[in-house]
Amino acid sequence: MPGCSNYFTGSVISYDNKIKLNELSINESLLKEHGAVSEPVAKEMAIAIRKKFGTDVSISTTGIAGPTGGTALKPVGLVFIGVSVGDRTEVKKFNLGENRSRIIQATATTALNMLRKMLI
Repeated sequence: MPGCSNYFTGSVISYDNKIKLNELSINESLLKEHGAVSEPVAKEMAIAIRKKFGTDVSISTTGIAGPTGGTALKPVGLVFIGVSVGDRTEVKKFNLGENRSRIIQATATTALNMLRKMLI
């Protein structure tokens, strides 16, 4: 969107755990113990991205959008969203169905709404 450079600093797309480790310095033990799609990893990602870019706020998402990759414990549609504002970081878990396009759209909308709620 025109003008977004006034408030959007940047992003890191970290599909691969190597990016989480090398670019965001996520603790490898968190990844091994909980997996990439987990509350602790979403929290650390949100904190790390805010620190990396020196911003006041950040959002992280980690999930399984499918159509494959889900398991009984972590099904397609499982998403963790982290929002970090200053020294406060919140993570919420969502089950957003099995439609990949819907999961992606709902994740973005929900993440921005979480940020909005934390700022008010």
